[in-house]
Amino acid sequence: MVYITLFTVSFLAATLLPLSSEALLLYDISQKHAFVLLWSAATLGNTLGSMLNYWLGLKGEAYLEKKGYVSVEKMDKARRSFARYGGWSLLLSWVPIIGDPLTFIAGVLRYNFKCFVFIVAVAKGIRYATVIFLASSLSV
Repeated sequence: MVYITLFTVSFLAATLLPLSSEALLLYDISQKHAFVLLWSAATLGNTLGSMLNYWLGLKGEAYLEKKGYVSVEKMDKARRSFARYGGWSLLLSWVPIIGDPLTFIAGVLRYNFKCFVFIVAVAKGIRYATVIFLASSLSV
């Protein structure tokens, strides 16, 4: 159940919902759960959440703007950033505040899906591996 909960929270945290999967991950580490399974659940959930953002960008940008879920200003800023740095900007998909809009913009711009998944999974996997490494090194 621990891993399913972490997967779910990580999935939701990758969407536009304001959640933090790192806090739950740190708690799970303190409870001595298996690092590899924690890393796998968090990385997979967060990557799939970003894939949902991609799909929403692909299918629903106008609807989400109309309903007020995303602002035109934030969308324009994300578009400029993505246009400037291209797919490599997805390496920042793990960063709070800017990461979720970047994955959304990738869908809006119809960025190559296979490249999207690869870059996002690597970025999120490295982020969770870093959290696990630091927490275990500091004996959290």
